[in-house]
Amino acid sequence: MSVRVRFAPSPTGALHIGGVRTALYNYLFAKKNNGTFILRIEDTDQSRFVEGAEDYIRQSLAWAGISPDEGVAEGGNFGPYKQSERKDIYKQYTDQLLAEGKAYIAFDTPEELDEMRDRLKEARVANPQYNAVTRMQMKNSLTLSEEEVKELIDAGTPYVVRIKLPKNEDVRFKDIVRGWVVVNTATLDDKILMKSDGMPTYHMANIVDDHLMEITHVIRGEEWLPSAPLHVLLYEYLGWEAPEFAHLPLLLKPDGNGKLSKRAADKLGFPIFPLNWTDPQTGELSVGFKEAGYLPDAFINFLALLGWNPGGENEFFSLEELVEIFTLEKINKSGARFDIEKAKWFNQQYLRSKSSEVLAEEFINLVGDKADKALATRIVDSLKDRVTFVKEMVEAGSFYFERPTEYDAKTVKKKWNDLAIEKLQGYAAELSKHDSVTSDEAKTVLTDYLAKDETPLGRVMPALRLALTGQGGGPDLMEIISILGPTEVAARIDLAISSIKND
Repeated sequence: MSVRVRFAPSPTGALHIGGVRTALYNYLFAKKNNGTFILRIEDTDQSRFVEGAEDYIRQSLAWAGISPDEGVAEGGNFGPYKQSERKDIYKQYTDQLLAEGKAYIAFDTPEELDEMRDRLKEARVANPQYNAVTRMQMKNSLTLSEEEVKELIDAGTPYVVRIKLPKNEDVRFKDIVRGWVVVNTATLDDKILMKSDGMPTYHMANIVDDHLMEITHVIRGEEWLPSAPLHVLLYEYLGWEAPEFAHLPLLLKPDGNGKLSKRAADKLGFPIFPLNWTDPQTGELSVGFKEAGYLPDAFINFLALLGWNPGGENEFFSLEELVEIFTLEKINKSGARFDIEKAKWFNQQYLRSKSSEVLAEEFINLVGDKADKALATRIVDSLKDRVTFVKEMVEAGSFYFERPTEYDAKTVKKKWNDLAIEKLQGYAAELSKHDSVTSDEAKTVLTDYLAKDETPLGRVMPALRLALTGQGGGPDLMEIISILGPTEVAARIDLAISSIKND
């Protein structure tokens, strides 16, 4: 059987970065094995449904380059790919479990369930739950007669369907990441499989969908590990072969103390969602990695290495290269600390390796009609080694569009003097003999002029930069001169001489 995997998020809000990593690992594994990657929307909990969340999930994956082969939008032979459209499918399997005595109907009210838990707490039971012991003291089809059950159903009494777990039995399964996992059913509760509204819970829908969609490997977050024994039992109860499991390590806060949460990310000032997300209830805007300036390929490279180690010294991998080397066996068991500084470093490296022509498009989007494609490309090329994000180029390169109104005080004090002023005036005059210059030509004009009386470059260059940019440091000075042009350079030198002298 060919490899088939799925990413199955719930449309209950923005997609957490941990979810993006889960989708990425599923995608890489599928492509590595010439398999199929499915996007399934698990919307059985209608009370938590958030308008726009489903579209957000798809847009986030598209930005990251994670393309489903099958799904709600893509179609496929195993649809529908949205659980709310599969309601009738689940009922037949729930009925099968009931008929075979592997599940039962429970009529307990919320108040009765609270009373049961309180009673157990008073008896100092550490983990009160609806299980093989307590179910025999509750109102369900195991303690009521068939006639009583029928009467309650006919009367419209709300009920749920619960799995009937064995009282004391070890459930064993092998996890690709964690090895053998053994859990005794005495520690588990009889989970609800079908809710009172007729919709299945995650547990039931998940198993049925994975089986019918022929999922071969379930790759999901560590938070689902406690549910895995229940799922293994459900496969057994329904007479189906279980897929292989791989439970991924948690993403941890930067200090390693606890799971990475939105609250922690907000406190530390970095994104946790791939794209901007506006909470429909509060109106709060959470800035996404995209809008914060991260490049999708840098984001994916960084994310892939959070919990997976390919070995070797190389840290840079394209999506295609990740597909080639990815294996589930190299996923770490322990949680991965989220290091935003590392994410920034990756973005910086990817930014430097991008062609200036490509980056110029984004730069133009930020500065508008201040620069055409040719000018934007030259400006970006001069700045990209000095920034982490494209948006930082707007401020770093503001001097290209506006003449300085302030000048760096330290440079003025140390480098602005009569000799510098004299040489700047002379250089401006020499430069003005040209309509335009390349960076090499700009340097040649300067060195030839200064060579006449053997004035060192170091006596003039800082003052020249100050006059042109107002700053004490920045991009290659000769490239700045080439971009600004002789006329503008001369004008800025005149402005600096008059402005600084008057301070």
